[in-house]
Amino acid sequence: MSESLDRGAEGAHAIPMLANPSLLLIATGALVGLNFPLGKLAGEAGISPILWAMIPSLGVAAILFPALALRRALRRPDRSVVRFAIFGGLVSFVIPNVILFAVIPHAGAGYMGLMFAQSPVFTLAFSALLGLKTANRLGLAGIAVGLIGAAIVSLTRGSGADAPEPFWIAAGFAVPIALAVGNVYRSIAWPANVSPDVLAFWSHGAAIFGFLALLLIVEGSIPATSLTAVPGIALAQAVAAAATFPLFFRLQQLGGAVLLSQIGYVAASVGLVVATILLGERYSWETWGGAVVIAAGIALTVLAQRRG
Repeated sequence: MSESLDRGAEGAHAIPMLANPSLLLIATGALVGLNFPLGKLAGEAGISPILWAMIPSLGVAAILFPALALRRALRRPDRSVVRFAIFGGLVSFVIPNVILFAVIPHAGAGYMGLMFAQSPVFTLAFSALLGLKTANRLGLAGIAVGLIGAAIVSLTRGSGADAPEPFWIAAGFAVPIALAVGNVYRSIAWPANVSPDVLAFWSHGAAIFGFLALLLIVEGSIPATSLTAVPGIALAQAVAAAATFPLFFRLQQLGGAVLLSQIGYVAASVGLVVATILLGERYSWETWGGAVVIAAGIALTVLAQRRG
């Protein structure tokens, strides 16, 4: 396992972005932001939210397996990796993604992207309670500014003429809470001398089994044939996820849980813009003002990271 970690470190030095937490933050957040409009298109096509939520994990596992096999980085996981993968996979990927894709058709892709942006605050709170490393003063300011922007968006979105039902607004808040729990857990339980790519593979592998179990329990079958209605969108979702999660785990390794959680701010902004341009969603100027405030929070976060 130490060999795979060493090779992963060499790869990070070979590609500068992989060693720069600020660039990782922006790239990962932008890729995550694509999930929201893709999820809305899937919901409009009648695809099961559970099935659609499984696609990112399938994409990650399918891409990482041959890459890790060629590097001879896959070994039989020990108990700490199995525990990390099962709990982390369920809390970080199964629970928030199922809720996310269930709520998007009712609340909109842009709105759920901004719900996703609440995760830094919960992550910071949980990290502080557990005595983990948090952010410096400038970083805390960035989180606070981002939260203000997210609050503006939530309030303006909830008061508009086309506002979602209160139930769906409330359900959206379960997403950042689950994400925050996953962020903090991975920081606490990260196994020693195991590369981010290996942990991403096993975590998404465990998540796939969780999704399959949910499909059988909730729907009684695995409606894979329904994906033939949106093959291009499904492929785009799988590819976006496969590109996201190696960066995601490396960002956590380099920057910690609090910095990682701030991909939510980047993802929210990207999701809002894509939903508006490509999906025709419409938001008030107050909501866009909140998005600008979120962008200011992102800028402060990146500046704080550069100052160390």
